[in-house]
Amino acid sequence: MKTRMPLLATIILLLIASISAGQSKPEKGFKSLFDGKTFKGWKMANEHQQSWSIQDGAIVAHGERSHLFYVADAKPFVNFELKVDVMTEPGSNGGIYIHTQYQETSWPKNGYEVQVNQTHTDWRKTGSLYGVQDVKEQLVKDNEWYTYHIIVKGKHITIKVNDKVAVDWDEPADRKPGADFTRILDKGTFALQAHDPKSTVRFKNIRVKRLD
Repeated sequence: MKTRMPLLATIILLLIASISAGQSKPEKGFKSLFDGKTFKGWKMANEHQQSWSIQDGAIVAHGERSHLFYVADAKPFVNFELKVDVMTEPGSNGGIYIHTQYQETSWPKNGYEVQVNQTHTDWRKTGSLYGVQDVKEQLVKDNEWYTYHIIVKGKHITIKVNDKVAVDWDEPADRKPGADFTRILDKGTFALQAHDPKSTVRFKNIRVKRLD
């Protein structure tokens, strides 16, 4: 005789499956940008694509400089909350770009970089809005997952590391794009960074909530 699985048991199994795939419990208003299994919705720069892989439900950046751009949404992101779980191995450097645009090679010219670095030789540590408002203090440890929470509202950026505010910054009204890099708040997408062959950074549970 066939029996139906109780509803509660079904929910528990679904939660277990979600966790095993590297996905966190859904948060109200947030949309997942990474399925934990494939690069669906993401596009690698046309250089050093071997720097990217997926392991145990996480995107792994390890190798020569390369960037991975989120391209699944045609509508640019303007005001939003972005959350990403990140883990570094010792001596690693990486980054998360906001308000950026896809480009084939080199360092992204558009948008701001949020630094990923606990023990790399670069003195700008995790929590930094790179080259704009930098953090010298090491806020988290290597080999441990932490959560980045990046909030953009108008011309204001808040960066939290495990709920601790690291940056609370207003872009000056007279700030102009630079000759080489357009570091101004406007609109765009997100990108992850593979920095160098000695760095290994893992990204998972990538989710966003629009505030438009």
